[in-house]
Amino acid sequence: MTVTLVPSLPTLPPPTRPDPLGVLGVPGEINLDHAASAPCARAAADAVAELLPWYASVHRGAGALSRRCTLAYERARQTVGDFLGARPDDHVIFTRHTTDAINLLARALPAGTTVVTFAGEHHANLLPWPRGSVRLPVPESPGGAVRALDAALGELSRDARPGLPVLVAVTGASNVTGERWPVAELARVARRHGARILVDAAQLAPHAPVDLAALDVDYLALSGHKLYAPFGAGVLVGRSDWLDAAPPYLAGGGATSHVGAGTHEVRWATGPARHEAGTPNLLGAVALAAVCAALAEADRDALHAREQALLARLRDGIAALPHVLELRTFAPDAPRVGIVSFVVAGRDSAEVAAHLATAHRIGVRDGLFCAHPLARRLLTEAAARAGRTDLPPTALRASLGLGTTRADVDALLTALATLA
Repeated sequence: MTVTLVPSLPTLPPPTRPDPLGVLGVPGEINLDHAASAPCARAAADAVAELLPWYASVHRGAGALSRRCTLAYERARQTVGDFLGARPDDHVIFTRHTTDAINLLARALPAGTTVVTFAGEHHANLLPWPRGSVRLPVPESPGGAVRALDAALGELSRDARPGLPVLVAVTGASNVTGERWPVAELARVARRHGARILVDAAQLAPHAPVDLAALDVDYLALSGHKLYAPFGAGVLVGRSDWLDAAPPYLAGGGATSHVGAGTHEVRWATGPARHEAGTPNLLGAVALAAVCAALAEADRDALHAREQALLARLRDGIAALPHVLELRTFAPDAPRVGIVSFVVAGRDSAEVAAHLATAHRIGVRDGLFCAHPLARRLLTEAAARAGRTDLPPTALRASLGLGTTRADVDALLTALATLA
């Protein structure tokens, strides 16, 4: 018998899996507008593609597809809750975005609640609150914010409304300057005065771990489209008592446990379903959960260090351009996430943004960033610091994140240098 010897084949390395936190994009386009809408992460895109063949209604069917989708939706709720450090009695309610989540909580406030905010908030954390809310001035430092809140809550406790609830509503990181607010310290002050606290984490969560239990905050809101997931998925996480006691945010199917023959013969559900009437955004919830899971497994310290290095390069480069001024609320060395707002002296911000897009293929944001009171104040302060009278009435914002490279930052700085 003739034996044919087969030469041994070289051992091949196992196929590499795409990075779940790699972001999708268009080659040649430099996206420095993550703070408005972050690009889609591979984890989100893959989760949606995997579920699409099973796409069916949630909580509304006995078939295999519906059962699979219901399970995926509730698993997404658990994953998002775990990622944000939700406590056992917290509700995780899927919404459309941060604005929707904050409006939901505003509708659920017990009668007579006083809401305390700062004037530096995004419109989503300024406009939904009831009349009689307290708006504190923009502080000059994180410590100043803590002292101002302590004084305001002390004053409220001495007024003629003893026993009525108080809610503090504050951002985790400014969408204008990227500066981080002292959330843990503000929460301790709120707790000492018997108040609750909501954190708008839309800009903080994409850049740093956020844990409700560790921070001892009562409510947290964020948007999926700033956390590398698709539009239309957000979340409100927090204490269940106010949410279960309030009328549903939306009245309709899914929010009820019983509807009788009479118009008012309705028993509303408890739990997240109470505020999730209608067919939920299954794909958005699953995509958001996939990103949360990928971030939970990642080296957040390494991601943070990388972003901070890019941020320092961008800020140092801007500081070296005499015709470009950075906007800031706190001292230059205050902790911040990868967001920088600035102006080009003597140049209209909208025209600069259009030039960057058409001539350099760089996308940034221009305007007042849905934080008009703060942005206008910072523009005035920047003009005073620099002694200039030629600053435009709006600003530009460059925001970094996953996928941003040193070359992207350098391209922006080079382009800005040509605008002198």
